[in-house]
Amino acid sequence: MNLSLECTGVSVRMADKTLLAPTTAAFRPGRFAAILGPNGAGKSTLLSVLAGQRAPTYGEVRLDRRPLADHALAALALRRALMPQESAVAFDFTAAEIVALGRYPHRGQRGVPAQDDEAIVAAAMALTDVSALADRVLNSLSGGEKARVHLARALAQLWTPPPDGSVRWLLLDEPTAALDLAHQHAAMRLLRERSREGMGVIAVLHDLNLARRYADNVLILDGKGGVFHGAASELLEPPLIQQIWRMPCQQVESADGTPQFIFG
Repeated sequence: MNLSLECTGVSVRMADKTLLAPTTAAFRPGRFAAILGPNGAGKSTLLSVLAGQRAPTYGEVRLDRRPLADHALAALALRRALMPQESAVAFDFTAAEIVALGRYPHRGQRGVPAQDDEAIVAAAMALTDVSALADRVLNSLSGGEKARVHLARALAQLWTPPPDGSVRWLLLDEPTAALDLAHQHAAMRLLRERSREGMGVIAVLHDLNLARRYADNVLILDGKGGVFHGAASELLEPPLIQQIWRMPCQQVESADGTPQFIFG
């Protein structure tokens, strides 16, 4: 069985504006893929299409060779979690209550929490370093703290495999944008670990150095209809970076031997 998440010729238009130029790509479980590109290239739009939140104007998304629209929403919620770029919360939910929302798809028709839900919520919060914030109202937290809480919610949603053992997919829109340096790397290591466990992980990123260090594959949208898809180690090279981002770029070697980019 083909267990990939694929998009074929997907594009999104709103009136006379193109939000996403035609894009074709395949994402595999067990791989950490980063979606990159300049502002306005359509990265978040593509992620929302892959997640099933937005229908493409043209083209199709397929999960396990079936159109994404053919998957029941309840079944999809057991195997696909989305961390959006912004998650406004109108009520005074605590951080722990927000993370617990990730367990709702597992409650079934009776809506009864599973015996291990509380332990899963606690474990997810520990992974993202927000255990101490459990009783704090979400809207009282800093941007970085909120981001880590929402990451914990997405992890809690996918903590246990679906009953049929199908592949889980974690989709994230700029998960490191509000994080400090230490938490950026902690989050990226966590995402890479999840992919190594067999999960499919797709994240929109702006930091090319984080993408080069942690991602297996990259999908680069140039904002002009160009799409580049392949191994991070092969695509993320100064010539292509300079072509797309129009910034002088020099590659150096970090202390651990990982290539890093210097701009300007």
